[in-house]
Amino acid sequence: MALVEAFTLLLSCHFLLARLSNGELLEMNEVTVGGTFRRSSSLEQHIQTWRHIQASVKRQAYLNSHSMDFQLPAKYGLNQFSHLSPGQFRDIYLQAWPEIAPKYNMTNHDRPRSEHYLPRFDWREHGAVGPVQNQQSCGGCWAFSVVAAIEAVRVKDGGMLQDLSVQQVIDCDYKSQGCNGGSTISALEWLKQTKEKVVNETDYPYKAETGLCRVFPQLYGGVSVKDYTAFDFSGQEKLMKERLVDWGPLVVIVDATSWQDYLGGVIQHHCSSRHANHAVLIVGYDTTGEVPFWIIRNSWGTSWGDGGYAYVKMWDNMCGIADTVAAVFL
Repeated sequence: MALVEAFTLLLSCHFLLARLSNGELLEMNEVTVGGTFRRSSSLEQHIQTWRHIQASVKRQAYLNSHSMDFQLPAKYGLNQFSHLSPGQFRDIYLQAWPEIAPKYNMTNHDRPRSEHYLPRFDWREHGAVGPVQNQQSCGGCWAFSVVAAIEAVRVKDGGMLQDLSVQQVIDCDYKSQGCNGGSTISALEWLKQTKEKVVNETDYPYKAETGLCRVFPQLYGGVSVKDYTAFDFSGQEKLMKERLVDWGPLVVIVDATSWQDYLGGVIQHHCSSRHANHAVLIVGYDTTGEVPFWIIRNSWGTSWGDGGYAYVKMWDNMCGIADTVAAVFL
């Protein structure tokens, strides 16, 4: 490659990386991997990063072309993940283990609490949802979604909203593999069986890496999980909507492969059921418009999506959102 071409390539990559880092100008010999800065040792690494960005632009154009005929279409474009290949993105961020849950059936125990459910409901408006968090380069989405559900249900049951420790669940749930991935169902089972109290975030702060489990005395303050449910609501999203109101925010595992490029709007295509890889929290729904959608709180920071949130079309089991749905009871 000629010197001028190489310089042009590096300069273009430099400006795009500056844009992807929300205005913080990166040095020419730095790239971002998994939300952290790492030194690039060679021109080849810069070239590879630039190729990933070029591929991202093509992929985003393809996804946007399929959104043109939809109402409230999802938009795809450059964001903080555009410098990663799909494989890198999957290995860092899509680390939730899929689970098979039994089909949901109405029982005397979980009859609806109301005969009428509002066309729009959002647990954020009830003070039950804290700020969007950022898992960084740790594949701990499974723990973030479970802890966020516990925080929300505590408010639903009359308690105060408090930041609980995701790091404790990442370090101590021996059935999962910390930042290398885990299961929302296994985490809830572990919390139920051990009666482990999830302590405050200030007592056990987030490190974005797997560490040694810290044990607290039984009398130490915290929130314990009494029980949980996990069901397959595919084909029954109307009932799933009702259970969201009755039970509180729901932990779900979705196919988030195409979410690498998501900027906002309602996701209506290019994600599948039965290929779950990422755990998120459903905090509400909206059926008042032409396109009804679920309101999703993610754990990739506020610079992703719509302030850290995504919207997924209802009724079609889009992204497998109804395949594995868990609720927490305290």
